[in-house]
Amino acid sequence: MKVVSVVGARPQLVKLAPIAAAFAGTPHQHVIVHTGQHYDADLSDVFFSGLGIPDPDVHLGVGSGTHGVQTGRILAALDPVFAAEQPDWVLVYGDTNSTLAGAVSAVKQHIPVAHLEAGLRSFNRRMPEEHNRVLTDHAADLLLAPTEEAVRHLTTEGLAERTALVGDVMVDVCLRIRDAVRRGEHPAPALPEGIDPNGPYLVSTLHRPDNTDDPERLAGLVQALAGLDLPVALLAHPRLLARAEEQGIKLAQGGIRVGRPLPYAGLVAAVLGSHGVITDSGGLQKEAYLLGRPCTTLRPETEWVETIEGGWNVLVPDPAALGAQWATTATRPAPGTERGTPYGDGHAAERVVQVLAERAA
Repeated sequence: MKVVSVVGARPQLVKLAPIAAAFAGTPHQHVIVHTGQHYDADLSDVFFSGLGIPDPDVHLGVGSGTHGVQTGRILAALDPVFAAEQPDWVLVYGDTNSTLAGAVSAVKQHIPVAHLEAGLRSFNRRMPEEHNRVLTDHAADLLLAPTEEAVRHLTTEGLAERTALVGDVMVDVCLRIRDAVRRGEHPAPALPEGIDPNGPYLVSTLHRPDNTDDPERLAGLVQALAGLDLPVALLAHPRLLARAEEQGIKLAQGGIRVGRPLPYAGLVAAVLGSHGVITDSGGLQKEAYLLGRPCTTLRPETEWVETIEGGWNVLVPDPAALGAQWATTATRPAPGTERGTPYGDGHAAERVVQVLAERAA
């Protein structure tokens, strides 16, 4: 069996790591195509080196652009790659423009498509990720669902026959790296200057268009973070830096200390050392949950509804609306409730390879 994996953004590279490792122990051929959707070294190169992922077999180097331009470039660049490789499966990951372009290019060439992390829904059609994941699910031939909730969504949409519950590959890599960090096998994370790694601090990321594109909205969120009693390690995505500069918003104010995005092991270590997390990232919400740190999500909804149970994740779409309660929510201690294992047992990648092999034409 030959499988082509299409990746292009940081979350996909993290998911690719356990998949590549699972393929390495089999006779199957695994071809990695990097679209270059994230071309910043902090969001791409460090993940290949830090997670032990084989170098991409193909690098398309599409770079940035509007959603339409970027998706179109990826689609055009993938067509000849798939035509040459003729794989048994094209495996696409998550909900980015690379995901949608990979699915469309493959189905147009009658190549079976498998969607990893299928069935997630925020039910917020303002999010480009929501369009990407819904369109990909309905185009794909095999839907690799991470949770029972995702299976329910796919069943409701009439896609049950194409669905397989495999668990979440992010659990595979997150728990492996967590244990390695605890054993001291990774260096201490490069936290922003002014953050005491031994003192209480919060980890924060912001990058979604709904939070960064409106100057008033972004200024309000920065002000909310700056006013917290605990220092905030703001790991600034290039998108956030660009929008803040365009809008004349100073990020380093109050208790905010601005730093660069961290390699995955560094991020895991930073979260483990933190008091909690404040983010709009789907992946970081789940990583906080897996690592036992309370998360405050700056969105009105989440795809990872399991994280909300027991108070581990709290949705705060507008910190200003909470008033004084904002600080109490954002700096709350970890709840004493059990988290359970809704995302699987850490062996999802092995099941993905097994299901692909069983269902290969």
